[in-house]
Amino acid sequence: MSLGVKNLQDVLDDAGNPVDLLRNSQLGAYIYPVVPAEFTNWRREVIAWREAAVLFDQTHHMVNLFVSGPDALRLLSETGVNSMARFPVNSAKQFVPVSPEGGVIGDGILFRLAEEEFVFVGRAPAANWLTFRGSDTYNVDIRRDERSPSRPYGKPVTREVWRFQIQGPNAWAIIEKVNGGPVEPVGFFRMGYLSVAGERVRTLRHGMAGAPGLEIWGPYRTYDKVRDALLEAGREFGLEPVGARAYSCNTLESGWIPSPLPAVYSGEALRPYREWLGADGYEATNALAGSFVSDKIEDYYLNPWELGYGSFVKLDHDFVGRDAVAAIDPHAQRRKVTLAWNADDLARLLASPADPTGPGYQFFDLPNANYGSSNFDSVLDADGNLVGLSLFTGYSANERAALSLATVNPDLPLGTEVRVIWGEPDGGTRKTTVQPHEQLAVRAVVSPAPYSAVVRESYRPRRHG
Repeated sequence: MSLGVKNLQDVLDDAGNPVDLLRNSQLGAYIYPVVPAEFTNWRREVIAWREAAVLFDQTHHMVNLFVSGPDALRLLSETGVNSMARFPVNSAKQFVPVSPEGGVIGDGILFRLAEEEFVFVGRAPAANWLTFRGSDTYNVDIRRDERSPSRPYGKPVTREVWRFQIQGPNAWAIIEKVNGGPVEPVGFFRMGYLSVAGERVRTLRHGMAGAPGLEIWGPYRTYDKVRDALLEAGREFGLEPVGARAYSCNTLESGWIPSPLPAVYSGEALRPYREWLGADGYEATNALAGSFVSDKIEDYYLNPWELGYGSFVKLDHDFVGRDAVAAIDPHAQRRKVTLAWNADDLARLLASPADPTGPGYQFFDLPNANYGSSNFDSVLDADGNLVGLSLFTGYSANERAALSLATVNPDLPLGTEVRVIWGEPDGGTRKTTVQPHEQLAVRAVVSPAPYSAVVRESYRPRRHG
């Protein structure tokens, strides 16, 4: 990096091509910080959210962005594709902002705590965009509770709030036990309260693992007290604390694509934003990985329909990117699916490190096989045509299968066999997660998203946008 580089725009100007910059990022593997990798073993923890109950610790890997003031609702309405016409206090929705050209910048959960008080919880790109937008002409107060450092190296870590989820078929019995009686009934993605070890904590009703459950949060000073009480109450119901390894693959079953590339690296309208973003932040260091390669950064941008967010788009309000989004034909867009990988091809990948005479393939880690922050693998049909992009890959111990979340051409029916190209061309990039390797065309079957029948049949789709 040249001297005098101060912001993302400087970094991009210095690099010449955003694709080359991001594909050779030296960021390293994406880490879910602070939470141990495993408490028992990741297979047991994954199976528990299907058969018993789990405690997800979401305290450390997301930004909490508190937005309040007279113009808070207007800022959110003019930044996201979501309608704010019906957004009562004590409810939440999945919030999706897009660029002026209609590419998704990120997403996360937006909570309405009071009439003029909100909190956005998610990864940095959407939080950064909201922070920038809120610094303009809006009468708002914005406060950031930053993601914990990936590698704290023994230094004390603190947050403004802790955040847990209790999920699984036994979740509700645990919730009522710890509460000391029945819990106030609230609707899906509605908020309430729970009593835990004498603490009154906030709750959000949903079912991330396919069964009814709660997300709960409270002041960080009560973290240990609340966590201990939950684990003690859940002991008789088989409650398992989930480590970072298992947590990272739950999305393979539920169908949410975690980290699309933020669509902010091009376009003159976003130059002021790129000049505002830091030279060492998420957008500047994000690691782009996979077999799909294009010289145009725009080919990595995804619109709401490609990510399964089309139902959130409401044209009843003005927002950044509205004209571009309104011009998109939803029926012509790629759609989100799950790709179920061929077991023999997976075995070939897994056996590769133990075969000194065979080709070396890009390492397939378990249960999360992604080796970049934003992952793009080419999906080819039987004739070798590009028909989609595989965006998040791993292994489900519940389904006993390798799965990837993908976006594919609208005319590609379920049940079609495709090829996912695993590994990068020309031996791979300079990312720290990559060693020289050959590519492998992995057979996969186009399947529903969510893939898990349990989730499809019992988890209400997120149509609260």
